[in-house]
Amino acid sequence: MKRRIVFATGNKDKMKEIRQILADLGMEIVSMKEAGVDIEIVEDGMSFEENAEIKARAVSRVLTSDIVLADDSGLEIDYLDKAPGIYSARFAGEDTSYDIKNRIFLDRLEGVPDEERTARFVCAVAAVFPDGTSETVRETIEGRIAHEPAGENGFGYDPIFYVPEYECTTAEMSAELKNELSHRGKALRSMRRILEEKLREGEL
Repeated sequence: MKRRIVFATGNKDKMKEIRQILADLGMEIVSMKEAGVDIEIVEDGMSFEENAEIKARAVSRVLTSDIVLADDSGLEIDYLDKAPGIYSARFAGEDTSYDIKNRIFLDRLEGVPDEERTARFVCAVAAVFPDGTSETVRETIEGRIAHEPAGENGFGYDPIFYVPEYECTTAEMSAELKNELSHRGKALRSMRRILEEKLREGEL
């Protein structure tokens, strides 16, 4: 029996991305909500990796026979001492719209030249397996903070994250290009390679 992959998120945009990247594993991929898990998870880790594993383990304790994946991702702005970092989703309050969050960072960087606006998106993906073992991967995409928001395709901080080599923000990229370049896309592909190897070895 092929196992199911449960992703510890309720974010529909994220699930769309996850399904696109993990589609060829031949396993059912569902969100924790679709799996019927509704629990409060306290993300009190001090790194993206720790928070990703906290989320995955919390759901794995409920769904013991599934492979549980979780990610923790965020934006690091070098000029602001890598803020908002692990607090990216919670910055200025979780219910605050990203239009407002993005405007706060643009205001804080007003007048700062391009070479000092360097930033990166970071994503850690953790997997907890039915036997209790875990694996964690971390990937990034480098860029800089734009001067104004641009693009409708992304979510979160995508409209202000500019990638110089493509001369656009990640919100202006097609879904295919973003999946190829993004921190989450790269981390999910790294995790997919681990899962593929475990499937080949008969460990899943």
